[in-house]
Amino acid sequence: MSESFRLGAVLALTGGFLDAYTYLIRGGVFANAQTGNIVLLSQNLFSGNWGRVLHYLFPLCAFGLGVAAAEAIRWKFQKIRAVHWRQLVLAIEILLLFAVGFFPNEMDLLANAMVSFACAMQVQAFRKVNGYAFASTMCIGNLRSGMESLCAYGKTKDKKILRKSGNYFGIIFLFAVGAALGGHMIGYIGARTIWISCIILLISFLCMFIKEEKKEHPEIVQEEREIRENLQNIRKEAKDVEHILEDDIRSQIEKKK
Repeated sequence: MSESFRLGAVLALTGGFLDAYTYLIRGGVFANAQTGNIVLLSQNLFSGNWGRVLHYLFPLCAFGLGVAAAEAIRWKFQKIRAVHWRQLVLAIEILLLFAVGFFPNEMDLLANAMVSFACAMQVQAFRKVNGYAFASTMCIGNLRSGMESLCAYGKTKDKKILRKSGNYFGIIFLFAVGAALGGHMIGYIGARTIWISCIILLISFLCMFIKEEKKEHPEIVQEEREIRENLQNIRKEAKDVEHILEDDIRSQIEKKK
């Protein structure tokens, strides 16, 4: 379920929402597009505007720490059965974003850092849709992959490749929808707009309890069937070898007698 298009679409919606939120109400900082933050940081650095340098440096560093945190969660909790380790990432993200909704504008520096940290965890934990690499919090990689797949379809006419391209453009579209929704809602509820993204992420968290990998990926059923057949063959061969060894041992004992 963590690699289904449905979940990827919801996460992309959140990614666009958060980028619009931090840029429009938290001082012109990008929660996800760290390339933009690096450009703005560099401009302020060479202008000697040190206050603005920190304004962009904090989210940038927080994004890096978020990636590291997601990896640490994966290493430590990937074998637990009760919940998926990616659900733990979503739970932490929801708590962080919910807390940001209480921060006044005087705390924009901390708010942007926390949002960037949460977005980094998300983009590191959820990196595939239907087996294809994608990013839920930014568009440039998805746009490149979508156009590459579209060009490949023009050459091969393979409908699987066309479907792959459609997945990428669908993710981009929903990212844009999320950004539009975030920008629109800011005019009504201000800083608490971020709580809408918490609701969206909570839906994603609950959806991950639904096991529908076999519906999304029918090839898994075939692979599972082949594995079971191979295991049965291995067991049969092992029993045959065991009988042969027993016969050899008996014959050796009889010869000695």
